[in-house]
Amino acid sequence: MQRREPFKFMLQMSIFGSGLMFLGLLTTYLGLQRPDAGFGKIQLPTVFWVSTLLILISSLTLHLANLNFKEDKFLSYRIYMGFTLLLGLVFVGMQLWGWQQLFALNADATLRTSRGFIYILSGLHILHIVIGLFFLVKIFLEAIKRASYIESFVYSVNPPNQLKINLIIFYWHFVDLLWVVLFLFLLWQN
Repeated sequence: MQRREPFKFMLQMSIFGSGLMFLGLLTTYLGLQRPDAGFGKIQLPTVFWVSTLLILISSLTLHLANLNFKEDKFLSYRIYMGFTLLLGLVFVGMQLWGWQQLFALNADATLRTSRGFIYILSGLHILHIVIGLFFLVKIFLEAIKRASYIESFVYSVNPPNQLKINLIIFYWHFVDLLWVVLFLFLLWQN
C-alpha cells in the first residue's frame, strides 16, 4: 500500500470541509428562498461575470506555469505565475466592486436578505482566494529569487518544492471551480 503524502491529505481534508461548508450555505439559501422572508430575486452585478472569466483565465495561466515549470522553462514559469497572481488580485478587487454595486441597489442588505447571503458566499470565497494568493506570492517570490537557470533547475528537481507547487495548483483550481459553482448557483436562483 502506498503511503499518503500528509500535506496533500491535509489539503484534501480542508477542501472537503470547505466544500461541506459551502454546500450547507447553499442548502440554507435554498431553504430560505421565500419572497416574504426578504429572499427575492436580484440581479447579480455585471462585474461578477467579468470576475468569473478572470478566475477561469487564472486557472489557465497557473496550468501553463506548471507546464513550463516541468519543461524547465523558468522565465515563462515566472511570467505565468505573475499573471496568475495578478488575476487573483484583480478578481478580489472586482468582487469588492460587485459588493459596492449590490449595496448601491439597496442599502438594506442585511444577512437575512438575498444580497446579504451573496455577501456571505462571496466573502467566504474571497477569504479562500486570499489564502491561495498568500501561497502564490510565496512561490512567486521564490521563483523570482532564483534568476539563474541553474538555481531554478536545482529548485525544480527538489521534491518538497515540487510538492509545494502541486499543492497550490490543486488548491487554486479548487477555489476557481468553487466560484464557478457559486456563481452558477446564484444565477440559477436569481
